[in-house]
Amino acid sequence: MEVKILLTGATGFLGSAVLQRLSGANNVDVSISLRSDSKKSNSKLTLGPYRTFLVGDLESKLDWTSALIRQQVVVHAAARAHIMKEQLSDSLGEYRRVNVEGMLNLARQAAKARVKRFVFVSSIKVNGEATFLSPFQPDDLPAPEDAYGISKLEAELGLMQLAAETGMEVVIIRPPLVYGPGVKGNFASMIKLVEKGLPLPLGAIHNKRSLVGIDNLVDLIIRCIDHPAAANQVFLAGDGEDLSTTELLRGVGKAMGKPARLIPVPAGLLQFGATLLGKKAMAQRLLGSLQVDISKTCELLDWRPPYTVEEGLRRCFEPSR
Repeated sequence: MEVKILLTGATGFLGSAVLQRLSGANNVDVSISLRSDSKKSNSKLTLGPYRTFLVGDLESKLDWTSALIRQQVVVHAAARAHIMKEQLSDSLGEYRRVNVEGMLNLARQAAKARVKRFVFVSSIKVNGEATFLSPFQPDDLPAPEDAYGISKLEAELGLMQLAAETGMEVVIIRPPLVYGPGVKGNFASMIKLVEKGLPLPLGAIHNKRSLVGIDNLVDLIIRCIDHPAAANQVFLAGDGEDLSTTELLRGVGKAMGKPARLIPVPAGLLQFGATLLGKKAMAQRLLGSLQVDISKTCELLDWRPPYTVEEGLRRCFEPSR
């Protein structure tokens, strides 16, 4: 039986990977939404074998009526992404406008249009920024620390309330750092440093961080589209392998065919220096631990990450995908 799916954020890092996977799937009818003012709205996406709906900015008054006709599932990958150097004075207000109000407006209209399931890509930032004694669990008390994480938590709470009121199934997926071809942000910066062959004082870091390769995350999203046990659940995403920053840098270098030049400087000394320079947040990302427990995801959905971290890193640098 064919499943009709509306995908938002189809030009983004994650959304484009989901679209590529869905486009090759059997018994799937994919529609996509694009911002009407997007520079990418006239790209090859509009010429693909799927219906394209040009919409405005993701906000609370956007009319999704035409895009939702006869849709059975919405996969919501559009969002105001986490911005490292936020310039807005009211960043929380802007995150809420897009990630909470805009998303819930779509979800309410989806429920009214009798969409069966709404798959929402959230963030591990809902759980918090660091783990100490044990990995994050899906049912941990939320502890977001920044505006982006707060907006994702508020979006989740609104979705769950909507599910209870309307009967529309909701699936929430919280990924940690996502890496893959074309990745931006911190991971891209790490790749550039290794590529340049610069010596890095990160050769003796013994933290543990969970990551998720784009192909593993997409595979999980696809599983959540129609798996009966996914309804009204929160899932953590991950590769199932936790790496130290040192191990990750070495893995990136191996995947690139360039050795990572790492100097073994004690983590405590790096932490002290970062504090003096006002870079505590950066130090936390490089030196601290953030682990997720994906056992619920694996057991409830009968799912395993199809790619290892080594395979995922290698796929980042394959000449063609």
